[in-house]
Amino acid sequence: MIRVLLVHDECLVRSVLAEWLRRETDLLVYDAPWRTAPGRARSLRPDVCAADLDCADAVGVPPLGDLRAGTGAAAAGLVVLAQASRPGLLKRAAEAGVLGYVDKEGAPERLVAAIRQVAGGKRFVDDSLGFGFLKAAEMPLTRRELSVLSLAAEGASVAEIAGSLHLSHGTVRNYMAAITRKTGARNRVDAIRISQGEGWL
Repeated sequence: MIRVLLVHDECLVRSVLAEWLRRETDLLVYDAPWRTAPGRARSLRPDVCAADLDCADAVGVPPLGDLRAGTGAAAAGLVVLAQASRPGLLKRAAEAGVLGYVDKEGAPERLVAAIRQVAGGKRFVDDSLGFGFLKAAEMPLTRRELSVLSLAAEGASVAEIAGSLHLSHGTVRNYMAAITRKTGARNRVDAIRISQGEGWL
């Protein structure tokens, strides 16, 4: 049996999808919202965590690493429900070690196939997400710029960002100018909106 933890913040979607997965005789399925998912993962020790990349409590990619609940071979394999229109989230999920990528617009059978592949230690990527991965490779912002913009998105001032990242005020302003230019934004607020829409934040 493959032990699966399904993570989704929308109760109706999560319940229906979990019941659908339970029809598969080789899957033992549990479900949880993101808020309680890390604790459930630690107690259940699932083989695979299948999680929606949209998390109600997170700006940007949710804490996927918290679902691993183990180290090495004992760590849960990760499958995400994703969208090609949010390439930044795909890139950051890949950096978090996700093996399975299922298009949220696709058939539920694709999720079953992904769970089985990842449980066997193999990669699974829906073809329809390919364009999103291509766009993810073109993400214009550096890690440092993303750090600055993330703090700005939380409402931090230039002085607060500078103190948090140990930078001068002028350096923070330079980063913000570069971010605005690279994203094609009109101002800081527009840069945050564009970056969140792309899934970079």
